[in-house]
Amino acid sequence: MSIQVFGMGVSRGVAIGRAVLVASSRVDVDHYFVPAERIEAEVERLRAARNEVVAELAALQADLPAEAPAELSALLDVHLMLLRDDTLSAATRQWIVERHYNAEWALSAQLEVLARQFDEMDDEYLRERKADIEQVVERMLRSLARAAGNSPADLEQKALAKDFGGEEPLVLVANDVAPADMLQFKRSVFTGFVTDVGGAHSHTAIVARSMDVPAVVGAREASRLVRQDDWIVIDGDAGVVIVNPPQIVLEEYRFRQRQNELERARLHRLRKTPAVTLDGQPVQLLANIELPGDAAAALEAGAVGIGLFRTEFLFMNRGGDLPGEEEQFQAYREVVQAMKGLPVTIRTVDIGADKPLDRLSAAELRHEHVLNPALGLRAIRWSLSEPGMFRQQLRAILRASAFGKVRILIPMVTHASEARLTLEALARVRTQLDDAGKAYGRVEVGAMIEVPAAALRIESLLRYFDFVSIGTNDLIQYVLAIDRADETVSHLYDPWHPAVLQLIAHSIAYANRAGRDVSVCGEMAGDPEFTDLLLAMGLRSFSMHPSRIAQVKQRILRADTRGLADCLPRVLEADDCASVSRVLMNASS
Repeated sequence: MSIQVFGMGVSRGVAIGRAVLVASSRVDVDHYFVPAERIEAEVERLRAARNEVVAELAALQADLPAEAPAELSALLDVHLMLLRDDTLSAATRQWIVERHYNAEWALSAQLEVLARQFDEMDDEYLRERKADIEQVVERMLRSLARAAGNSPADLEQKALAKDFGGEEPLVLVANDVAPADMLQFKRSVFTGFVTDVGGAHSHTAIVARSMDVPAVVGAREASRLVRQDDWIVIDGDAGVVIVNPPQIVLEEYRFRQRQNELERARLHRLRKTPAVTLDGQPVQLLANIELPGDAAAALEAGAVGIGLFRTEFLFMNRGGDLPGEEEQFQAYREVVQAMKGLPVTIRTVDIGADKPLDRLSAAELRHEHVLNPALGLRAIRWSLSEPGMFRQQLRAILRASAFGKVRILIPMVTHASEARLTLEALARVRTQLDDAGKAYGRVEVGAMIEVPAAALRIESLLRYFDFVSIGTNDLIQYVLAIDRADETVSHLYDPWHPAVLQLIAHSIAYANRAGRDVSVCGEMAGDPEFTDLLLAMGLRSFSMHPSRIAQVKQRILRADTRGLADCLPRVLEADDCASVSRVLMNASS
């Protein structure tokens, strides 16, 4: 039976595929296809993991002291029975043999099937046994992880398996996907995703849009209504998920997919065309990246530099083991060299709010102990509270500057004291490098304007910084007092709000008058709907995900900045989005 689930379309486009249900805690489990010649070896990996866990539990049971409660031995018996039951082992093997899933993925898929069956049981005692099967599977997943290793042979085999691909497209269905886990999509088999929770402007939604992955969030019943292996359509434009669609609906969406692909191919031909407006104004289109390997995509998209390298993703999903100076230096140098002389702006680590570090306790960064993590210890505040870590990162960035043009960007600057402390840390780091005889180049230092106080007092910050970059994502949430990750108020998150537009216009105008470089690196920069408006404000440097460059460039090539600038006063006086759109449309026509 076909059903529709409604949520918020946060990334445009259409994804069609079989549903893969994954619990939030298992989103980062490896998902790749196994070629036919490796099927038996993959089944053997699964069998070995099961045997190891059976041996572990049997040993635990044998070592139970005489005074141990009888219930504990009975619980181990249940877990051993589940491990030997064909409902788990044979069915998981079937996922590997028939669908070519790797062992971890097959195990997670079968767990979701069994969990649904337990949830639908009438007997409360039996429903509670779901926890037992989850614990057994988690043990097997840990066993598989221990056995996987990272030898060259292991990595080569995994790469070959990923390249094998599958016959059918797949989409992810989960309760939630963390921003760091979204990076898995760059290397995964999934073509889109659906989550039960989430807001239209959360970091997860932003990453999905930037990577051009069709996505619907806040579809509250999705993971309950969708079953493992269902065919589903994700309509990222309408915010609709269609489960088991009729054939005629499926064909209509496949037609839309082909049209989207043709449009992307047409836009791709603009990648080598200079971004110049109709009236001859050159515009700089830069790329936002998360990992060193993203630099190649930036060049391929026609970016003229990196406007934002989000270094926090080097620090996340590491189990608390932070990257040292040498590892960071290698990563930064890789990007600088890959960009072949083009400028690279490296932002110091922006940790906090919905991007916590594994090593930080829940008490430090999560809602249950911090009333509002978005207003807490994050970004430059956290870096200054960890001076050793901060100087280590600054040393790595400075060393990388010896290989090309590098700029340092400081996030969430609010006070002049933060600027002074940052510059003092840089001076100390330069002295350390001089003493160690290590080379470094000249770097410019910039501030992110993402706090209203910074926008209102931008003239004082420019006494300390060489350039500014406006982070519209956080600026909007702070101006409007809206937690963009909170779906209950996300409808109030409004980039068109007059107060937001006036602060952005003020920041751009002041930086231009002061002769300092100014760019926008927030999501507004990559949204073609805002291109004319930002050009009217005097912006000539946009930084966005590489996938958005072609669309924004197309808009720039059709724009006349003289007419747009003339209408800016009327835009800033407008009361709502509709009024702004009318003014800009008249200026463009």
